[in-house]
Amino acid sequence: MSQDQRQYEIVVFGATGYTGKYTAEHLTTYAPTDLKWAIAGRSEAKLKAVADEIHSLNPDRLAPGIEIAELNKQDLVKLAKTTKVLISTVGPYHKYGAFAFEACAENGTHYVDCTGEVPWVYDMVEKYDALAKKTGAIMIPQNGMESAPSDMMCWMLVNHIRQTLSVGTAEILDSVYSLKGAPSGGTLDTLLTLFDTYSLSHFAKSMNPWSLSAVAPPQETAGKPLLEKITGIRTDSDLGILTDSLQGPSDIVIVNRSWSLYDGGKFYGPKFKISIYTKVSSNLQAFLMHLALTLGTATLLLPPVRWLLKKFVYQPGQGPTKEQTTNDHCEWRAVANADVTDPNDPKRASGTMAYHGSMYALTAATLSEAAITLARDKTFAHELGGGVLTPATLGAPYMERLQKAGLKTEVKTMP
Repeated sequence: MSQDQRQYEIVVFGATGYTGKYTAEHLTTYAPTDLKWAIAGRSEAKLKAVADEIHSLNPDRLAPGIEIAELNKQDLVKLAKTTKVLISTVGPYHKYGAFAFEACAENGTHYVDCTGEVPWVYDMVEKYDALAKKTGAIMIPQNGMESAPSDMMCWMLVNHIRQTLSVGTAEILDSVYSLKGAPSGGTLDTLLTLFDTYSLSHFAKSMNPWSLSAVAPPQETAGKPLLEKITGIRTDSDLGILTDSLQGPSDIVIVNRSWSLYDGGKFYGPKFKISIYTKVSSNLQAFLMHLALTLGTATLLLPPVRWLLKKFVYQPGQGPTKEQTTNDHCEWRAVANADVTDPNDPKRASGTMAYHGSMYALTAATLSEAAITLARDKTFAHELGGGVLTPATLGAPYMERLQKAGLKTEVKTMP
C-alpha cells in the first residue's frame, strides 16, 4: 500500500507512557486540525483514557484513532502499514525499539524516535539503512532532546555561513548555556541498563565521533589540549567557561552523520568539527563537573551500583509533574568559525536556541513537528529518498515548524 492510501498520517506508539503522552498532547495542541492520526499501545483502556484527557486541549481536533499493538514484529508490521509516519516513544530502545524500527524500514514507513542510545542506533544503521533506502522509509532516531537541538543548531549555522560567505564551516562550539529540568524514569532506566546490554568494546566503537558517518571522515584536526583533558576546562571569549557535556558524545555522532549526508561533507566543509560543552560559572565548577561525569561513568560500569541506583530513581513511565516543570527551560548558544584562509580576518557566526517549559514538552515538539514535516512537507530528507537520516536533513521546513511550536532561534554574523 502506498503512503497516500494509508489510514493515518501519524501514529504515536507508546502514547500512554511519560514521553508518549506529552507527544499526544503536543499534536492535539499544535498540529493542523485536519491531521489524521492515532495513538497506539498495549492497553486499550489506557489509550482511551489518554484520548479523553487530551480532547479538552483542543475540542476542534479530529479525535485520534486507537490502535492496539504488542511489542512483537507481527503487531508492529500491521501498525506500520496503517500510517505514513510512526513516532516511537517506547524505550529503552535497546530493549524494546528494534521491532518498530524494523517494521518501518521494511514497509516504507517514515519513523522518528527520541532515543539517545548511540550503540543501539549504530546497530540500527548497520542492519536497516540499506533496507530503508530501498523501501523509501526515512528513519530519524535521536530526534528528541537528544539530539535535535544540537543537530539543528549546527545546520542553522552552517547554512548561514554558506549563504552569507559561500564557504564551509570549521569548528562549531555548541554549549548548553542554561538548563533547568529533571529526567524521567524512562531516561534513567535507559542510562542504568545500557551497560547491561552492550560490551565496552561496542561502546568504544559506536561512540567514536564518526561512527555513524556515511562517508570517510574529514582530515583529523588537533584533539583537545592535555590540560583540558585533565581538568575539563575550556574558555571561550564569547561563551565563557565551558566543561564536559553529558549528552555531548551522543549529539556529536548525529551531527557528524548530518555532515556526511549533505553532499558527502562538502556542504558543511572538509574542515568541519563540532565540540559540545556545558556553560558553567567558574573553573572550579568546571573541574568538579568534569570529575563527576568521569567518575560517575566509571561507577556505572559496576552492576551493584546500577542495581542500587534503580531503587532510588523514578520508575519507567514516571517523571516530574507538570507543576514541577513550570519553570523548566533550556538555552543553547553556539559560535561557528567559517573556513576562511586569512587568519587576520576571521569570520564567525553565532546561534542561539531557547525553550521555556519541560524538556519532555520540547522532546514532544521535536518528535511531533518532525513527523508532520515528514508527512506533509518536501525536504532534503525526501530528496535523499530514504535511509537512516538525521533531524538536520529536514532542514528549513522543520525549523519553521519548531519555531511556531515555541523554540526561539537566532543566527547572525559576528563582527
